[in-house]
Amino acid sequence: MHRLPRRIAVWTHPSRPAAIEAACRFLEALPAGFIALVPAESRSLLAQGVPTMTFVDLTDQVIDQAEVVVVFGGDGTILRAAEQALHQDVPVLGVNLGHVGFLAELEVSQIPELVAHVVAGDYVLERRMTVLVEHFLAGQSQPVWSSVAINEVSLEKASRVKMIDALVSIDGLPVSRWACDGLLVSTPTGSTAYAFSAGGPIMWPELEAFQVVPLAAHALFARPMVLSPKSVVDLLLAGQVDGFVCCDGARSTDTPADSHLRVSRYQHDLLVARLSEQPFTSRLVKKFALPVDGWRHTDMGSVDA
Repeated sequence: MHRLPRRIAVWTHPSRPAAIEAACRFLEALPAGFIALVPAESRSLLAQGVPTMTFVDLTDQVIDQAEVVVVFGGDGTILRAAEQALHQDVPVLGVNLGHVGFLAELEVSQIPELVAHVVAGDYVLERRMTVLVEHFLAGQSQPVWSSVAINEVSLEKASRVKMIDALVSIDGLPVSRWACDGLLVSTPTGSTAYAFSAGGPIMWPELEAFQVVPLAAHALFARPMVLSPKSVVDLLLAGQVDGFVCCDGARSTDTPADSHLRVSRYQHDLLVARLSEQPFTSRLVKKFALPVDGWRHTDMGSVDA
């Protein structure tokens, strides 16, 4: 039995009317006895749409009270919500309003189904490993900046006309030194995002591993490498060109020459709520529209045999 009042966190993009409308439809359909925890920037919009609902500002101090975080938006919005939920082990359930939406569980047309599952507390949890990146300046033993990444950590050049000189070490042993545009350290969740575009392999989300992907490296050996989840990756800016590091395309800091990054597994996994155990294979085929019937069965117009 659930104790009343029940608290559900609702995260949405405040500047997207379709996301606000979908969130209001979801909140309106909830029965009495629910309190909505929402980000301060979207609270007034949601309160106008659902005046009968009790709203509380969603902060780091109260998010652990939520049963689940329901997110209305694309993968970018889901990642921002997941960053806050991650540290308190609160599951995230995404409703897709974006394009590909690998992290989303439902489409916006399935809100009645979503309501029924949330009210019943009926969902399965999928664990996704995450990584921690720490930035060290030359000669210093304590990091000056750190962040968690759900998709990937990217080290990239700050200059448009110069490449960075990056030395990659794994578990304390040097592996390769590349002149390149940058390097990615990606989780399985991020393998269908930036790392995929950079030529990295797709990794099934339940896999406990991460990958290092060079970006436009000027080298004969510049292949992605899949590592143990226990591995520690050090990225040293060995040349004179400055760079910057970015996590999930959202949190970044400058990395001057001779500084280095250390990437390792984070202590908290991301909990993704699923309404059914839909295989990742099916999601992959659907999201990328993979031609499982072969190219001859696609509509290509008049093609002579």
